Amino acid sequence: MFEIVTVGALTAFLTAVGNGAAGEMGKQLLVTTGALVRRTLGREAPLPASPDGRDVLARELHARLSGDQQQNGEWAQLLRSMPMPAVPLGLGVGLPPATRNFTDRQRVLKQLTQEAARSAAGRPRVALLYGPPGIGTTAVGLYWGAAQNARYPDGQFYVDLRDAAAENGPGPSEVLLRLLLKMGVERGRIPPTEAGREELYRRLTAGSRVLVVIDHASAVAQVRNLIPAAPEVFLLVIASGPAFALEAERISVPRLGDRDAVKMLRKVAGPEKVALAKSQLPALLGRCAGNAFALKAAAMRLLTEELPSADPADGPTGHSPVHGMAQAACRGLGPETARLCRLVAVGGWPAFDAGLAGAAAGVAAEDAAQMLTEAVNVQLVEPLHEGRHRFRPEVRRLLADAAGPEHGIAESSAAVSRVLDRLLDRALHAAHAALPRSWRVEPAPVDGTPYGDEAAGMAALRAEAANVIRAVSVAHEYGRPDVAQRLARTLWPLQLKAGYWDEVLPALQLAARCADEHDPDSPTAAALHFQLGHCLGELRRWEEADRETQLAVVGERAAGHVRGEASSVELLGLLLLSQWEYGAAYERFVEAEQLYRRISSGQAGAEDLPRALALAERHQGRALRGLGRLTESRIRLESARDFFVAQSEAYNQGRVLTDLAETLHDAGDDATALAAIAEAERLLTPEGATPHLEYLAALRRRCEAAE
Repeated sequence: MFEIVTVGALTAFLTAVGNGAAGEMGKQLLVTTGALVRRTLGREAPLPASPDGRDVLARELHARLSGDQQQNGEWAQLLRSMPMPAVPLGLGVGLPPATRNFTDRQRVLKQLTQEAARSAAGRPRVALLYGPPGIGTTAVGLYWGAAQNARYPDGQFYVDLRDAAAENGPGPSEVLLRLLLKMGVERGRIPPTEAGREELYRRLTAGSRVLVVIDHASAVAQVRNLIPAAPEVFLLVIASGPAFALEAERISVPRLGDRDAVKMLRKVAGPEKVALAKSQLPALLGRCAGNAFALKAAAMRLLTEELPSADPADGPTGHSPVHGMAQAACRGLGPETARLCRLVAVGGWPAFDAGLAGAAAGVAAEDAAQMLTEAVNVQLVEPLHEGRHRFRPEVRRLLADAAGPEHGIAESSAAVSRVLDRLLDRALHAAHAALPRSWRVEPAPVDGTPYGDEAAGMAALRAEAANVIRAVSVAHEYGRPDVAQRLARTLWPLQLKAGYWDEVLPALQLAARCADEHDPDSPTAAALHFQLGHCLGELRRWEEADRETQLAVVGERAAGHVRGEASSVELLGLLLLSQWEYGAAYERFVEAEQLYRRISSGQAGAEDLPRALALAERHQGRALRGLGRLTESRIRLESARDFFVAQSEAYNQGRVLTDLAETLHDAGDDATALAAIAEAERLLTPEGATPHLEYLAALRRRCEAAE
């Protein structure tokens, strides 16, 4: 029976392909779709960038298909073989544990329950929980959520925006990325575009009973596209500060009354300790002003010492209770520990271990670890996992502001420089271990402890990513542009192998600007523009990616770095290929091959030349397929395949065989295409390349339907 492909089906498919097909196989599908568009229209048609453009293209395609049964059949096979990927909603790890010392807040809990339980009636269930720093907004949200398992059996998902490398927090696309990761979606399956991520989020939560908690949100833009459409999804946004303009049930968390404040003191310190401090309680309660953090910090001091009288430095009643308790905690510490905390705070690091803290203070890591334990005991520092710590934002700001007056500008600046040097050393070692044969990362320093293998290097880079990203801006701010650029280059393994495009983008943008300001004609500047172009291309920000990559080509050419120039030209071709500009892409790939062939024995890149030429042939074959030059495409791809067979590179063999199968299918040789698919599956199954295998299964269905 003849299956008519509708305009709506074409529009939906083009939207899915353009907005969000994720990972390498998403790009493969993008190129395949463009090749079929060109074949159908008889001309090259660039990838539409807007909904209107996709609708216009869908209508033009439909007009051609209505009179061509064979072409209509090809599109029907493609749409049918490429259904929306079945990404299940994972239960995740749930919410973090609630505090044991929760007190009062019955009114707030009731308001949350009312919003969760009310009749949806077409109105999204959203609550904005807010209050001044330290008042207990997070504690309220987690305490309420802990009792809601029965109401939300399909999952509770918690995203804390406080650990972002940028002080203003992540943007909306990265917030979606974090949430989808918490929902169990593998990073390689998450669409690169914000629109694609939002569509996936809505698809995952449709028909589900889910609680989504976004903690430490600072702007409505971060959470606006998370407002649920599904009636049984509840979005709880927590802000440590004033409310912002989110359409939600706004719930203010008030200060604790004196009676409940005393209850909290007793829960933390015990009734006996509180009774011993009875004469000082009125003044203490006045200084804490019902602030949960300040009360807990005061209670922890009661556990270990006699509560001292009020100090004028703590500020008068009505002064920030968080600041007052932090100042009191500093006075209760030894001077060296207080100094360490202040100097670590200056850099604004998202997290730090004893090594980084010791570097800031100029002390041994063992001594720093002991000092951090003391600071944890008085609530000045929060412990995380694997020996890492962090400050509350308002505590960090207080400590950083006090560092200059207490220790001097020169010592504070030196502390930041020491941490930058320590982070650079760690990152250089990790990046080299993660990509030991890549010329895009510096050799590891002679000193320091190397990582054991590629997996260890990647794990170390992931663990330190937020600090390294933060360090790029800190190095720029402190007048160390060379360090900012070198740190940014260590991020290459994260964007190449781990898909950390959203996370590294701000650091790459800043480092590239820094290079242009201080050393615009250097190889480092060209390398950073290449990294930035690659990152923007992965995020499908095509115009920006092309501009940065063009700068990389110019810079590499000016530096006389042939390998870098060839690689940058090749990236230009890949960007054009993904935008369905097959003729221009082919020209760039041929140009890249010519540049590679200029590399002679003994020059940089000579040892990698055969592999680079094989990859250039593969890319030429892909572009020639898009141009409909299928015989030439087959020749290039078979040559690339033979090279990777000789090198025993199973994964690259599988990639080339996939391209070859697509070309053979377009040429009508589906029997040979199926043989190529079977060989690719054999090679890739041990590699665990699940998305690639799923794509091959869909390609198999297309070939079998055409036989």
